[in-house]
Amino acid sequence: MDLQDQLKNLFPDHVTSEEEIQETENELWMQHEPMICKFEKRNGKPQTIIEGYTGADEDFKQLAKEIKKLLSVGGSFKDEKIIIQGDYRDKIMQFLKDKGFKVKRVGG
Repeated sequence: MDLQDQLKNLFPDHVTSEEEIQETENELWMQHEPMICKFEKRNGKPQTIIEGYTGADEDFKQLAKEIKKLLSVGGSFKDEKIIIQGDYRDKIMQFLKDKGFKVKRVGG
């Protein structure tokens, strides 16, 4: 048992600075206005587009990465929009609602 483990046993409520940094990295800025989730066909291929996030671009890129990983599909982040290949509006909206975002479905 090393010194860090002994300290954790003595002070179980204490959070080290490394754990604080990891907790703040995973937090996304929540907004009051709903994000827009819509479906478009571009060049005959279906795409789901998410827009309307008012936080930092880095947070939006992180959110895009999580969505692509969840659905195992390709996509990109351009012009403050997340573009996901395929029609996954229902799954994406449920994922965003679980994260605490307000989502509005636009179109069919």
